[in-house]
Amino acid sequence: METTLAINLISSNPKVRGGHPCIAGTGLRVSDVVMAHLYHNQSPDEIAAGYAVSLSGVYAALAYYYEHKAEIDTDIREQIEKARKLKDNWIAHGGTPILP
Repeated sequence: METTLAINLISSNPKVRGGHPCIAGTGLRVSDVVMAHLYHNQSPDEIAAGYAVSLSGVYAALAYYYEHKAEIDTDIREQIEKARKLKDNWIAHGGTPILP
């Protein structure tokens, strides 16, 4: 008889990071881990050390991402668009860009 076992390392709480899935017990979103890994080429070990989270939590976040890829990809696109709008608004109102 086969039993499927759950690894409860990803949580969602409306009071933490707007309810986005995070590594349990932290505020580190799954999307943060994915962006560090895919866009900044950080290894799981580097992410775990850099964010002071467990390596198992990082791997759980990556596994969660691949199980919910479309949803997390949409969230990442929305985060990037929001950041672009904030940057454009900041510059348009006389703010000095941090990067050229």
